[in-house]
Amino acid sequence: MAMHVLPQWLRHYRRPWLAGDLTAGLIVTVMLIPQSLAYAMLAGLPPQVGLYASLLPLVAYALIGSSMTLAVGPVAVASLMTASALQPLATAGSPEYVSLAMQLALLSGVMLLVFGALRLGFVAHLLSHPVISGFISGSAIVISVGQLPSLLGLNVPAHGVWDTLHGLLTALPQTQPVTLALGAGSVLCLWLARRHLAPALTRLGVPPAVAELLSKLAPMAAVLISTALVALLDLSRTAGVRIVGAVPQGLPSLTLPLPNLDTVGALLLPALLIALVGFVESVSVAQSLALKRQERIHPNRELLGLGAANVASALSGGYPVTGGFARSVVNFAAGARTPLAGVISAVLMAVVVAAFTDVFYHLPKAVLAATIIVAVTALIDTRTLRDAWRYDRGDALSLLATAFGVIALGVEAGIAIGVACSLGVLVWRSSHPHIAVVGRVPGTQHFRNVERHQVETVPGLLALRVDESLYFANAAVIEDRIEAHLAAQPEIRQVLLVCPAVNQIDTTGLGMLTELQRSLARRGITLALSEVKGPVMDRLRHTPLGHALEGQIFLSTHEAFEHARRRLINAPSAPKPASGAAWRGTGPAAPRP
Repeated sequence: MAMHVLPQWLRHYRRPWLAGDLTAGLIVTVMLIPQSLAYAMLAGLPPQVGLYASLLPLVAYALIGSSMTLAVGPVAVASLMTASALQPLATAGSPEYVSLAMQLALLSGVMLLVFGALRLGFVAHLLSHPVISGFISGSAIVISVGQLPSLLGLNVPAHGVWDTLHGLLTALPQTQPVTLALGAGSVLCLWLARRHLAPALTRLGVPPAVAELLSKLAPMAAVLISTALVALLDLSRTAGVRIVGAVPQGLPSLTLPLPNLDTVGALLLPALLIALVGFVESVSVAQSLALKRQERIHPNRELLGLGAANVASALSGGYPVTGGFARSVVNFAAGARTPLAGVISAVLMAVVVAAFTDVFYHLPKAVLAATIIVAVTALIDTRTLRDAWRYDRGDALSLLATAFGVIALGVEAGIAIGVACSLGVLVWRSSHPHIAVVGRVPGTQHFRNVERHQVETVPGLLALRVDESLYFANAAVIEDRIEAHLAAQPEIRQVLLVCPAVNQIDTTGLGMLTELQRSLARRGITLALSEVKGPVMDRLRHTPLGHALEGQIFLSTHEAFEHARRRLINAPSAPKPASGAAWRGTGPAAPRP
């Protein structure tokens, strides 16, 4: 029975996988150390908190999550959202601030666990890709601007992009030259490594996969080299270079950071946003990697895995975590086969925290700022904006509105603007549906737009295909379009609504059709429907409109056309369909082409 407690990947583990998991675990650890320190600083937390958030969360996710290669831990966007949520409540770096960060992780984790228990994995689809892209791009710009003071060695108290830029312009003459040299030099080296190191190593005969992995380890090299340089030259004393300082050594103690009701009220919305954004980002990364190996991701298990990871982070002194894109890609490329790679990373991180934190004493903060800037600028997604602008301006505007909202107003406001824009675009599109006059393609039973194809029509028949459900936002628009066609063609004696795209008719839409049928009847014009879907038909059947249209609802548009042709061209001797025949989906017999 105990075996069933173990995750499936562990129960079916194969010895050949171990080499890849060990290699990936080691490489990701080397990458994770500088990121953990840097992202903790970004969140306004002491550096050791980033290390703590890279221990138990990795193990918790490995036991519950569904991705074989997702690397969980501190990430830039969640760190920014943590800082945005906590800075109005406490002084950054203070014990109260650290406690609030743990409580934020706990609330976020509990929410994810509840969502997973309720099988709400579909929430991954509630935020559109352009909104997520705009949010991440805007956040990357905010993060980059926020790191400029550390890069220049300046004290610029600011709350937002504009305040930071204004403070930088004012304090620019006080820039510390040595700090700037370290920071700017690190940015240049890391950028060159990201763009050119892998191709250069490949030209020297290094296998492409190994070259790519080595280029990803450039931040750790920058950390070690700059730390050694500052320590040997004593630059913190002689040149005023700001360093990380003493990082507490030893594993964190386990605590349960239960928030009070006032704290819950203040952190509830930020925790929900962190949970939602983190989940969407993690699932997208996990799915993209899983597809490369024909593996499957289970969104509900991802909710549980990420929820457990955040609860574990809270219990061990960390802050909100999620799946990181860059680390996950490196984990995959390094040969990780199972979540054991994450467990190995956690063990190695525990060794570092327990015995080697003294190594980071002389680490310059400017170099951490440089690693953040280079990492997050890669998240600015101009490609999605370009593609959306060419294909769908509505999505492109949603992306831009989200990005500018994050930059100008903050994280929560940016997400709210993005969601509002997405919903607004959706409502606008559905409230202005495409309505086409259709005719029959000669010799077939297919019907197409008269403006796009050579088709046959029936004199006196107006056949309109409505490419949207009928509801309160578009009912009046559809009625106005019908009336406009009738005004332009007074010879029309029958209106046929072709409904293959009508998935629902709400009360307002039903009222519009009912009044339209009565109005047309008074003018001697017949209203008919075709290709009405079963669920819609079930609801129409027992309404006054359904009774009024009995015999005028057809299974196919071809049957409706044949009936209209006989009625309008061969009247009055043309035979009528038996009462109720259309309800059974039979309609008048139609000849085969």
